[in-house]
Amino acid sequence: MRVAAASLHGGGMDSVLEDYLTCDHCKRVRLEVSRWFGAHLLQDRKVKIPRPIGLGPSSFIPVREILQDGLEETERQLFIEAFVSTGRLDNVTMVMGLHPQYLENFWKTQYYLLQMDGPLPYHYRHYIGLMAAARHQCSYLASLHINEFLQVGGNPEWLNGLNFVPQKMRNLNEINKILAHRPWLITKEHIENLLKTGESSWSLAELIHAVVLLTHYHSLASFVLGCGIRPEPDQDGGYTFRPPSPGSCHSDSSTSSGSEEAINCGVSREDMRELEALIERMKLLQEGRHSEEASQEEKATRFENEKRESSFVAPAADDNELLPSTNLSCFVEDADFGYKDFSTRGEQPPPTLRAQDYSWEGHGYSLINRLYPEVGQLLDEKFQVVYNLTYNTMAMHSGVDTSMLRRAIWNYIHCVFGIRYDDYDYGEVNQLLERSLKTYIKTVACYPEKTTKRMYLGFWRHFKHSEKVHINLLLLEARMQAALLYALRAITRYMT
Repeated sequence: MRVAAASLHGGGMDSVLEDYLTCDHCKRVRLEVSRWFGAHLLQDRKVKIPRPIGLGPSSFIPVREILQDGLEETERQLFIEAFVSTGRLDNVTMVMGLHPQYLENFWKTQYYLLQMDGPLPYHYRHYIGLMAAARHQCSYLASLHINEFLQVGGNPEWLNGLNFVPQKMRNLNEINKILAHRPWLITKEHIENLLKTGESSWSLAELIHAVVLLTHYHSLASFVLGCGIRPEPDQDGGYTFRPPSPGSCHSDSSTSSGSEEAINCGVSREDMRELEALIERMKLLQEGRHSEEASQEEKATRFENEKRESSFVAPAADDNELLPSTNLSCFVEDADFGYKDFSTRGEQPPPTLRAQDYSWEGHGYSLINRLYPEVGQLLDEKFQVVYNLTYNTMAMHSGVDTSMLRRAIWNYIHCVFGIRYDDYDYGEVNQLLERSLKTYIKTVACYPEKTTKRMYLGFWRHFKHSEKVHINLLLLEARMQAALLYALRAITRYMT
């Protein structure tokens, strides 16, 4: 939906947004337009009519879970701002809109990185977003930034691949792949190579901007693929010229409601028992946390055990992967380079990054704020909002303190990236996170291109979709912070 569409309605921007969010209205309009054109023009000329691949912003989440009536005023204003700023209400915004408090912070940060004054020219920003998305085969984000790159005056020749870009941009490829897959490998030598390469060198301010963009879009690719975000109808992969099969609309909606029923209505007694047991374990851990706290040695051992066990957490070999509709190989060098488990036999694992030695609060925040003013504050607010976000509910239960569960998820994500918190007992991870949830978390965080709908539906079958989206928001931010910590530590070492 474009801004120009506002002229087709008498009610202005609010009316356009309201029409878009009213699913039944959209269905009627599409049906009437299709009937009219089909009867009077297109069928006579045998013109192929493009139609959306599916209904709703996500192929994992039923459309009526996202496009709900009765939006709150704050959520409505956020959607209007997004629409006015970009000319569309994209599917990422629609899904994140399930958590308006977070969406506001995310939107402010992304807007600042892409559209406000900063060290990098605008076409560089979008090309960096494209390079980051390509590492995870995220055609949704790649298509978006290809369009934006051209709109801000980028050279179309660059879209032929990395062989057609200036050497300065191509030099960024090495840290792009490292930050995307194994951020613990980044060193001060990588930073030095970028800052001291003659005419192709980056300034320190430019590099900070680029690093934030890379980690932002690597992590956003995790969210897009982890939530099954569909391309918009005007994007590659968002439409098809195939005629609808008989009953396809009915089958699509029934599939969505069937998935919804499986999660919200058709909860088995076993699922209910698992939920009750999880809540009970949380209570017991909270009550006994201070009376029987593990020693530092025991906490370190439990972290190493968890890190080692995470190497056995992986998606099933027979999971069907969704292949991207856009070929992004020309934007990727060393395509076989990917996430690698720490505990590989016969190899020395990399040293653990202890949060007390280099943390976001104590080191990373101030460094970014010094080199790229205001961004540190925006990122800090975003991290804090998602980490503390709670509605005190779990599935159908209310009045629940979810802080321990959120902390377990955040720390497990950091654990698979080799980051340890000395004050945390990693034994809690195994008590609070079931195997299917661990598999989903690790897949979305480390190789999101392998995420499937079956994996999404397979964990927390008794929870709401909005709660699963919350998991993906935690994934997005914890992953971004982990990669940033490694990159900023390398920059700090270079500077000192």
